[in-house]
Amino acid sequence: MKPTILMMPRLADEAIASLKQHYTVLGPVQGDDAASVPAEAREARVLVTYGGRRTGPDLMDALPKLELIACYGTGVEGVDAAAAKARGIRLCNAADANARSVAEFAVGLMLCAMRGIGRGDRFVRDGLWTSRGIEPVANTPDLAGRKIGIYGLGAIGSRIASRAAAFEMEVGYHSRSPKPELSYRFHDSLIGLAEWADVLMVAVRASAETRNAVDAAVLDALGPEGYVVNISRGLVIDEEALCDALEQKRIGGAALDVFAAEPHVPERLRKLENVVLTPHIAASSQDARKAQLRMLLGNLEAFFAGRAMPSSVPL
Repeated sequence: MKPTILMMPRLADEAIASLKQHYTVLGPVQGDDAASVPAEAREARVLVTYGGRRTGPDLMDALPKLELIACYGTGVEGVDAAAAKARGIRLCNAADANARSVAEFAVGLMLCAMRGIGRGDRFVRDGLWTSRGIEPVANTPDLAGRKIGIYGLGAIGSRIASRAAAFEMEVGYHSRSPKPELSYRFHDSLIGLAEWADVLMVAVRASAETRNAVDAAVLDALGPEGYVVNISRGLVIDEEALCDALEQKRIGGAALDVFAAEPHVPERLRKLENVVLTPHIAASSQDARKAQLRMLLGNLEAFFAGRAMPSSVPL
């Protein structure tokens, strides 16, 4: 008999097909509470979910045979780690499977925001080029010679750093501790990083400690010619403070792939011309999806065989 796993969000069709070759797959599940769990899921030994989705003690208790929570992406912030540990439930994620793809997308967002690519596209589509010339969308800053401050120099942040260096940008970073093996400039505070940087790149792991870390004070430190790019999680930026800073031109612009209450994007953001918005797709490339699926399948295979998982997350 195939082991039973519960899929909370609906994964891509190819992922579901691969899982069904080896497991009895239940789900997707609409809610995040015990009442949402189908009765047959009580047999599930594995819960497959996204890190941004809430996995609390009530949901764990509704799955009496649950032994593993497998996050399809890299984030695990939605999982109540203390509750899982108390119940002897293990945790795994996709490690750095999508890091390269997210880093590429982050640099793309930075280019779009700073070089006005989105504004230029709309300018042409709206038929304004012939009547007004290019001045309304020209005169943008180059990346070369600018300073990029990376908040969180992990698997994604370090890849962003190397790509930014290829654009001849000066790289600085803020993280929990300096990385002396790297040549990048370390800043011991986020506000200090923002004061130094022309671009603040948010690549830190989401947690209670990083919630609203990029607040009004950090944005003011970035300044009226500075840009903020977020490919981490929406909760890391104080969204109201960001809207205020963009509306009042206290920063030059922003590029956001993540939001505080996805899929809801505040109307204040949607109305602004100095912000680039995308629907949380940085990790949705073909290669990243394949890599995440390989990692998930590898973790599950190791778990059911009693071996160490490739990307176990300590609790």
